[in-house]
Amino acid sequence: MTTDATPSTPSPLDIEIGALTGGSAGLPQYAGKAVLIVNVASKCGLTPQYAGLERLQERYAAQGFTVLGVPCNQFLGQEPGTAEEIAEFCSATYGVSFPMTEKVDVNGEDRHALYERLVGFADAEGHTGDIRWNFEKFLIGRDGGVVARFSPQTEPESAELVAAVEAQLAG
Repeated sequence: MTTDATPSTPSPLDIEIGALTGGSAGLPQYAGKAVLIVNVASKCGLTPQYAGLERLQERYAAQGFTVLGVPCNQFLGQEPGTAEEIAEFCSATYGVSFPMTEKVDVNGEDRHALYERLVGFADAEGHTGDIRWNFEKFLIGRDGGVVARFSPQTEPESAELVAAVEAQLAG
């Protein structure tokens, strides 16, 4: 886990990104909250993590927390659907209530600016740079800075992730 101690670093929440259903996702509205940004996919072996992400949303939303799902089709084409198909799948299959952005690239030449701001932060193993797979997670603190990065295999309700969320909500 790495903490961004430089207050002059622009917040990822300052980035403009579209909402899955059209219009703006309005990231500045999450200023002062803890936000878990996750690149998601509907046809991945890790897709069942949606259930844990939704439980986190339900458990901590009232305390100033949100999950933000960012669909991405860069990993073996595992998010091929349209915005409508993604929204329907997430709602019908996992009861997802947390906000979702438009589908974007998280790696490569067309990497979205949101991920340009995120990929420089290291996870507990020291990994920085490109997103490795679907369901890589970034925790944004109430101050707008990235405070933690978790590998795709880290379950949403793992002790380390829950402790990081609770620390942001307590502080």
